Amino acid sequence: MTEPRVRPAILDDADAIATVHHTAWVQTYSHLLPADHWESDTVVRRRERWKDQLSGEASGRPLVAVVDRDVVGFARAGATRAKDSVPPVRADELWALYVAPEHHGTGVGTLLLDAALPSQRSAELWVVKANPRARRFYEKHGFAADGARFVDALGIVEIRMVRGR
Repeated sequence: MTEPRVRPAILDDADAIATVHHTAWVQTYSHLLPADHWESDTVVRRRERWKDQLSGEASGRPLVAVVDRDVVGFARAGATRAKDSVPPVRADELWALYVAPEHHGTGVGTLLLDAALPSQRSAELWVVKANPRARRFYEKHGFAADGARFVDALGIVEIRMVRGR
């Protein structure tokens, strides 16, 4: 296996990104979501959304981590977005970071985070409160919960974590 590398995502990555995204969601959030959620949240649907996003000029262009030509993770960061009635406290936000489960603990997540938001950059992110693995990962990289919380459309509680000033 070659060392992972990070590069900008391209349209041809849509299938692989969708698979990583969906697989990570199933593994991480199945216990939080009703079984019928997965009837509409499918790899096919995610693939179409990723094709749309990658074919346009959207902000927050995603980065992918590649090992042996396979996309094994992705990250996306950009300007901070307001979350319902919770105003942003940093200019930059990590919008998403997902790694294929078989690559957890290999350094892929760190490579993606460092490429999307270099460690000296202050930033914020939202993470599912019931996802201790992700929370520990972000804490290891200098993020701390600041007390803000949000309940998303699926009823899942997210907490904000911030880094820097």
